[in-house]
Amino acid sequence: MAAPQLNSDSKYDDYDYPTTSPTAQSGHPGHTTPEQDAQVYQLRTQLEQAGYSERLDTLSMLRFLRARKFNVNLAKQMFIDCEKWRKEFGVDNLVRNFDYKEKPQVFEYYPQYYHKIDKDGRPVYIEQLGGIDLTAMYKITTAERMLQNLVVEYEKLADPRLPACSRKSGQLLETSCSILDLKGVGLSKISSVYGYVKQTAAISQNYYPERLGHMYLINAPWGFASVFSVIKGFLDPVTVAKIHVLGTGYQSELLAQVPKENLPKLFGGTCDCKGSCALSDAGPWQDPQWSKPPKWADPKAGTSTTIDNEPSSTISTHAPQKEPQPSSEPQPARMGDQAPMG
Repeated sequence: MAAPQLNSDSKYDDYDYPTTSPTAQSGHPGHTTPEQDAQVYQLRTQLEQAGYSERLDTLSMLRFLRARKFNVNLAKQMFIDCEKWRKEFGVDNLVRNFDYKEKPQVFEYYPQYYHKIDKDGRPVYIEQLGGIDLTAMYKITTAERMLQNLVVEYEKLADPRLPACSRKSGQLLETSCSILDLKGVGLSKISSVYGYVKQTAAISQNYYPERLGHMYLINAPWGFASVFSVIKGFLDPVTVAKIHVLGTGYQSELLAQVPKENLPKLFGGTCDCKGSCALSDAGPWQDPQWSKPPKWADPKAGTSTTIDNEPSSTISTHAPQKEPQPSSEPQPARMGDQAPMG
């Protein structure tokens, strides 16, 4: 039997990393049926006819189709909504020019960062929510800039992080492994954490579909399981299986997925990056053996304007958001446009 491979399109597919998923899941690259391949062609053709010419590569088409259970009409609308949002939000310019110079100060309250890889080769994303203090943080930055940083990090996950991880592992990796540390998030903050998930999910679910590999909620406080039981009622069972709610005794399960040498000491690993793991951005995407310049860095991609720390406290003029769709995957509670805590 021939090895599985992506049914590619020479016009749009220009990949310099592996393009076959490691597991034989229906609808994933290298494991599609003739009907699914036809749906990719149908979706792409309809989008071309509607005037779109960017991000029509096969991997992207498959992600949008999987997010909408291979309903071409729903996937088409999802893609169109995403492109409209990207233009209104200025994503292409943001990813090339955003300078989050206040990041070290923000991280004193709310660390959120990519750090090395799990045992499957995927980027590990970490958030610590217990120290969030919006009053203090808004003296350092703005809600708008926190949301802009969220979007830039999503773009950098897609390129260069995932391609570098795919090259190193020798197989296509399209998802990340997320660790959300809820230490310090007591009963009084549970509703706020739920608010973060709901509000930021509008961006992650509608505009960056199919990026969740595993999610570990560690140091979950008493009562959080009840909150999650409500949330998971809106999720696909396949997605629910990827989410692990753990208490303080999380280390053995977490270390079964993340190598000890890649996990910061704070969480029971042995990694102690110079300057701090949170600010190191360590991973294959920093290794010249695996990393290549991201396609969005191409100067031919468009003109640019440096985005500095402009005073603003709202994001409504830039980011019209939709309620998350039930079939989409949840993402970490990355903060952007949250209302202040009560």
